[in-house]
Amino acid sequence: MSLVKPLPRLKLQGFNNLTKALSFNIYDVCYAVSEDQRRRYIEYIDEEYNADRLTQILTDVAEIIGANILNVARQDYDPQGASVTILISEQPVVDKAAAKGVISDAVVAHLDKSHITVHTYPETHPDNGIATFRADIDVATCGVISPLKALNYLIESLESDIVVMDYRVRGFTRDIKGRKHYIDHKINSIQDYLAKNVRSRYEMLDVNVYQENIFHTKMHLKDFDLDNYLFEEKAKNLSFKERMKIEARLKREIEELYHGRNLVE
Repeated sequence: MSLVKPLPRLKLQGFNNLTKALSFNIYDVCYAVSEDQRRRYIEYIDEEYNADRLTQILTDVAEIIGANILNVARQDYDPQGASVTILISEQPVVDKAAAKGVISDAVVAHLDKSHITVHTYPETHPDNGIATFRADIDVATCGVISPLKALNYLIESLESDIVVMDYRVRGFTRDIKGRKHYIDHKINSIQDYLAKNVRSRYEMLDVNVYQENIFHTKMHLKDFDLDNYLFEEKAKNLSFKERMKIEARLKREIEELYHGRNLVE
């Protein structure tokens, strides 16, 4: 069942020119006790979220939102990280060159506002054991298809300890009487489109600018279980002092990423 709550269907003149853009920063936070564990964490992330896996996730997103895939570009990086970009359209594009596996200049020009991209950034702290994985995801659509339909799938597909989301509707479209419409669906908050089981797991904060059709939500997991943050280690194998030190470092990292600023020492 779709989570998008549309207004009564508008009779439009020509193409729906509204551009809807959903952007994510998704963070996984981990603690790797030793240097070898930190190296293996990067290797694990690089394998778990390589370009092939990311391509499959974005392909699923295109299917969920009802978009047609026209071109895929993907790349794994050395020493770590990956990127995938998928060009999409609301309607299938019939093109003789495309039928032969070639995307024409005309098609690429048409798709500059409709795309799905992901870039990954795994990294470790050389001194305090913190390891983080960041994925930046953008889903931009032009027309009636909505990136909000893929919201829950993306959060569930990645190891999402912290999620920072921005949604914006740009431009305008006209109805048959020539009246401009700057948005074509109801929205008070990105939270409106989150599944109940997702909302129950996260602490969330909104910063919205309604008159500009700009919506911002950030969230982090409510529950903190140290075992869920340790890489190749169990809390029971650590001393009480070690557990307290590691827990403090992890909570500080989560707090800083959630608020987007360093805490004062």
